[in-house]
Amino acid sequence: MDKTKILIIEDETAIADLLAYGLTREGFLTRIAPNGAEGIEALREFNPDLLLLDWMLPDQSGLDICKRVTAESNIPIVMITAKSDITDKILGLEFGADDYITKPFDLREVIARIRTILRRFANANRSEDAEERPLRFHDVVIVKNERIVRKGEELIDLTPKEFDLLIKLCSNRGRIFSREELLELVWGYEYAGETRTVDNHIQRLRKKLDANEYITTVFGIGYKFEKGTT
Repeated sequence: MDKTKILIIEDETAIADLLAYGLTREGFLTRIAPNGAEGIEALREFNPDLLLLDWMLPDQSGLDICKRVTAESNIPIVMITAKSDITDKILGLEFGADDYITKPFDLREVIARIRTILRRFANANRSEDAEERPLRFHDVVIVKNERIVRKGEELIDLTPKEFDLLIKLCSNRGRIFSREELLELVWGYEYAGETRTVDNHIQRLRKKLDANEYITTVFGIGYKFEKGTT
């Protein structure tokens, strides 16, 4: 069986080596890139299953790399950051990161989080393979296994998290989800106090899909996708 590949884009040698050592001992195949330029090249050559990405790199922002990667692929991204401010963490999630680790960190926790994210992505891919029938509402078609959304003849550009959120709501029409539930189901675990992430993603979905009448707010609770849509 092929080993799971993890790319580490981190300019602090001691941290990069620690991560690579720990992950290699756990059976992962790792590669280190010390800056953004080499990291982008390694993404193409190494084709990793998960990316560990430092927030502050010597040549460019880790957030810019995160945004670029999520626009081109569905690779899970874990941001490594010395920033503990809640606003900075929310910004990383908004740019498409799946998790964040604050320095200094415990290597055991990093490995546990990586395994959790990889399991979640594997389960999501199996679910998509098992159910290939497109979802539809009004003039919108969602092709789950290809992660494509069309509105009429127009291809709609959604981020990975916007797509996952749309699938979760549209597949459970009529069910009311709290913001905390959606954080748990779409992002994979609880981000205490960061429910604005859900609100921002909902707002973008409504705007991109003209879906105000389909994705509705249940005041004081959360959101639901209306029943009866086809």
